[in-house]
Amino acid sequence: MPIIDLTLKIEDNMPAHKLFQRPVITAHFTHETSKKFNLGVPGDQMTFATTHLSMLDHIATHVDAFYHVGPDGLTIDNMPLDMFMGKAVCLDLRHIPDLGDIDVADLEEAEAKAGVKIDGHIVLMCTGLHKRYYPDVKVVWSNPGLTEAATHWLADRNSKLHGVEGPSTDKPSHNEFPSHRVCRDRGITHYEWLVNLEELVGKGEFMFYGPPLKIDNGSGSPVRAWAEVQ
Repeated sequence: MPIIDLTLKIEDNMPAHKLFQRPVITAHFTHETSKKFNLGVPGDQMTFATTHLSMLDHIATHVDAFYHVGPDGLTIDNMPLDMFMGKAVCLDLRHIPDLGDIDVADLEEAEAKAGVKIDGHIVLMCTGLHKRYYPDVKVVWSNPGLTEAATHWLADRNSKLHGVEGPSTDKPSHNEFPSHRVCRDRGITHYEWLVNLEELVGKGEFMFYGPPLKIDNGSGSPVRAWAEVQ
């Protein structure tokens, strides 16, 4: 099956959520500096390279653990691995403006256009945000947000996971976090900063995969997310 990569590349000092530090990604050892270890054999020296990562667990394409917004929720290392893959659908919400609300009527209309009745699906939402702005920092301050009612609508359809472009399922223009609070109360969660969702619009049902790292007591994790389409 064709594979569509939905993952944003992790880069030094890339844009991050308004409350979070940007990552530091830098060379650790290089092939040049590692020559001093005199590895290998005479006539066939071996050198190596390593990279230093200093970053939060909510950078670039990532998934939130239940613990992220719920002190009694499971940390990422204790969440079942099979939760992070399954049947999925991508909804076309590119008509939603910057800082707009994604509400129930928008999801219902997009569901009908997608031709997939949402029932236990991972629901990805294409708003075009990433292609409009990234890597401009404006991307951090422009994303639309899911309303409380829309997040309940997803939970009512047994969607344990949904995914958005940009740094959050909630708008940066206020600090109310309605979608995160509903996720906390309903026992569901989400992926943030997915990319290339335009390639999934109109594809119907497909398989989604976004396994997290097994970070001890992690509040979330960067993921390599992809879709397999027919």
